[in-house]
Amino acid sequence: MLKVYGTLAAAALTLALALPAHAEDAPTTDTVVATVNGAEITMGHMITARANLPQEYQQLPDDVLWDGVLNQLIQQTLLAQTDGVTETKGITLALDNLRRELLASTAIARISGEVVTEDALQAAYAAKYVSDNAGLEYNAAHILVDSEDEALALVTELDAGRDFAELAREKSTGPSGPNGGALGWFARGMMVAPFQAAVEGLDVGGISAPVQTQFGWHVIKLNETRPVEAPALDAVRAELEDDLRRKALTSRLQALEADSTVTRIGKDEIDTSMMSNVGLLEE
Repeated sequence: MLKVYGTLAAAALTLALALPAHAEDAPTTDTVVATVNGAEITMGHMITARANLPQEYQQLPDDVLWDGVLNQLIQQTLLAQTDGVTETKGITLALDNLRRELLASTAIARISGEVVTEDALQAAYAAKYVSDNAGLEYNAAHILVDSEDEALALVTELDAGRDFAELAREKSTGPSGPNGGALGWFARGMMVAPFQAAVEGLDVGGISAPVQTQFGWHVIKLNETRPVEAPALDAVRAELEDDLRRKALTSRLQALEADSTVTRIGKDEIDTSMMSNVGLLEE
């Protein structure tokens, strides 16, 4: 009978070892991983500390980071318990600010999740890059001189059949002169306003009347135009996501402030230099 009992006990032990651990044995954020003079360090503290490590440590395995993170928390706790170390006004206020910042970040993440959708990205992309607003790019050349009279004389020579590039190499004072005045391709907004307006008023192959800018007097030839090529969606996805977040956050903040009671003290009502008096935080 004893032999049978022993066999059954051994089988029960083998079965127990083979079974998975009960769910309640799994660690939680409240699981204590160390104590320092009775102060508890929990798995939650470990998770938070690991999440805030510098980026270069984020890719390391947890078992590699474990000892370092735990030792850091233990050492910080030991230092925090040092005689004479107390929570000053500055620490209390810093914790208030940190709590406010973290809660605001949570709200921002929620707002972002609501507005940054694939449909919204597609619509923003179409509005910015696919519509007629995309506009044209221009390929032009110019001859730059110091006076209007010199520019008028250039127009006369060009009307008489002089080659534009040859005249630019001969007469232009600008850095593009040696290249026949060639400016290459540019989009709207890349040139100063009077120059851009003159280019947009030309037909391909046309030559402008003299145009004055802060650089001098220009005679411009429009060589070619082409539609602005839209970038791939993935190339501008981050930019569009930022735009959506920024607009949504601005809108939400305006609505929240309109529905809230917010008071502000004016700069003329207080000594603003107090904001630099960090000594007040040591109380």
